[in-house]
Amino acid sequence: MLTKLTIQGLALCLLAGSSLFAAKPDEWPTFRGTDRMAVSKETGLLQSWPEGGPKLLWKAEGAGRGYASLAIANGRMYTLGDAPSTAEDKDEYLVCFDLNEGKQLWKTKTGSAWNQGAPDWQGSRSTPSVDGDLVYVVTPHGELVCCESGTGYEKWRKDLKKEFGGRKGDNWGYSESVLIDGDKVVCTPGGDKTTMAALNKTTGELIWKTVREGDRGAGHASIAISEIGGTRVYVQTTASGALGVRASDGKLMWSYPIDQTTAVIPTPIVRGDLVFFAAGYKRGGALLKQVPASEGDVNVEAVYGINRELANKHGGIVLVGDYLFGDSDDQGIPFCAELMTGTVKWKKRGSGKRSANFIAADGCLYVRFADGVIVLAKATPEDYQEVGSFKVPGSGERPSWSHPVIVDGKLFLREQDAILCYDIKAK
Repeated sequence: MLTKLTIQGLALCLLAGSSLFAAKPDEWPTFRGTDRMAVSKETGLLQSWPEGGPKLLWKAEGAGRGYASLAIANGRMYTLGDAPSTAEDKDEYLVCFDLNEGKQLWKTKTGSAWNQGAPDWQGSRSTPSVDGDLVYVVTPHGELVCCESGTGYEKWRKDLKKEFGGRKGDNWGYSESVLIDGDKVVCTPGGDKTTMAALNKTTGELIWKTVREGDRGAGHASIAISEIGGTRVYVQTTASGALGVRASDGKLMWSYPIDQTTAVIPTPIVRGDLVFFAAGYKRGGALLKQVPASEGDVNVEAVYGINRELANKHGGIVLVGDYLFGDSDDQGIPFCAELMTGTVKWKKRGSGKRSANFIAADGCLYVRFADGVIVLAKATPEDYQEVGSFKVPGSGERPSWSHPVIVDGKLFLREQDAILCYDIKAK
């Protein structure tokens, strides 16, 4: 445990720090945006909504069944879905739409649909990652597929289980959005044969692999990047907890284990040398500090260990200023907590029901509940204050688990086969 003085010093560094990457205003090219923070840099957005919600600009169909979010880049929008209404079969497709009108531009079959488990768990779940002329996606069955972003033509694919001995830490299929960094595409096969792997993004050839001894298998998080004393570190969580991997050669830098739980889903939050990660099923959240060591190594120490008050199942947590905002496990009860101490400032039930996912922009939270209600609330530690809400058209048959996206003054929502675009720019 760190001393109070150390925490105060970390807080000063935090205030002076900033995200490693800044997303372009017209792009959200992977899950939770370029820096994996799920916080849009846009300003000039509506600070309250009229009754019934903001103006609907267009609605597109053909996304298919599933819970993947949207990746937006170069005037196009990508997602993954089973049995799109524009297809003649029930298989899984990577689909691409025009960003301005929602017209489907192409679809590429990636494999068979995911039909395992309870009906609500079935469907695609990996958000694509876009890098210039290429787009990558991981099927629930564990196949990493690379396609041309303009045409959908498949360039290569790798089976993370068969080729790398990967395994999941649960029974719900792969859902990671891969990381593109320079000439590498970095993914998490999971397990103790290939916990993490870096491939050549053009050819799919293996560059390096990481092994964490005894790793239980891949979770559902996506990799984030940090820079510690000149060393680039890939931060990820698996079913065994958090880990940091040196980007240059795949060496395991540090590992922070947690007790086994049903599934580990939220993507870690990285700011400067700090890592916040959480798991649901009454597990909790923890804050770590990465520390430079000799010869380019990096160690880790806990600012605070697992705090059950910060558990989050699959809705994700956002960091706005010095405060964390997320759902209390999957109860549909938003919370706010201080990042540096884990102290909860408030927990309040929202207008929607069941689990809630979060993104943030321009001082506001966009909270999407599983029953189809989406809420605009103030991102403040003082209290939970809703300033607008509406029920997403077509919601209710299956959980509304797809995370929202904000790009160019517009709010994009995927509701199974449909994609809806709303104008949230202040006039």
